[in-house]
Amino acid sequence: MKPLIGITADTLHDVPGRDGLWNTTDYFRAVSRAGGLPVLLPYLEELDDADALLDRLDGILFSGGNDVDPVHYGEAPHPGLGYVSVERDSTEMVLARKALERDMPIFGICRGHQVLAVVEGGTLWQDIPGQVPGAIKHAHRQPKWHPIHTVAIRPESRLAAILGTEIMVNSRHHQAVRDVPPGWLGTATAPDGLNEAMEKPGARFAVSVQWHPENFTGRAYNFDHLFAAFVAACKEA
Repeated sequence: MKPLIGITADTLHDVPGRDGLWNTTDYFRAVSRAGGLPVLLPYLEELDDADALLDRLDGILFSGGNDVDPVHYGEAPHPGLGYVSVERDSTEMVLARKALERDMPIFGICRGHQVLAVVEGGTLWQDIPGQVPGAIKHAHRQPKWHPIHTVAIRPESRLAAILGTEIMVNSRHHQAVRDVPPGWLGTATAPDGLNEAMEKPGARFAVSVQWHPENFTGRAYNFDHLFAAFVAACKEA
């Protein structure tokens, strides 16, 4: 049977007059093409339901989206902080903690990368342009599948075994992981030294990246191997 893989939802906060949850088709296509069965996860009305939800999943993908509220890593809001969602933060934080405790296969993308860092005790740059002098531009508006800059990957990492030690990635974020959490390994950096990926050594599969690999699915340049490795771990769960 195909493994059932939960994908966290985003909100329609930027659509006036509309209230709802969604996510881009690319996440579902990437998981499906890798052999998984994707399902969108709603926000939890009762956080105690997290275990019951995870019991039904073989893996979980924490997706991109709005900013993480800095209250979760002990900071006041920076002027450059964007939209935050209390409901999304609370749901994803509890799901991440419990999934990590279970050693469930986990894949974090963009905001999902940042959520995993915060849950495990790391911190974020709330706004790269306002806080990191000399940083390259990370928030681009080119086509979503357009590679923008290189990323150097640690040779001894699981990520390097999947993708190699240097790749090109897309880039459309204004926050980033500042301090990689204890017990995790920072596995990739942008040319300006900002973190682009991390993983938890010894975990079944706990890997997260700052870019959006799902946007390349179905194109000549893609990250199919990364999704295949994640789904393979979910099949073994």
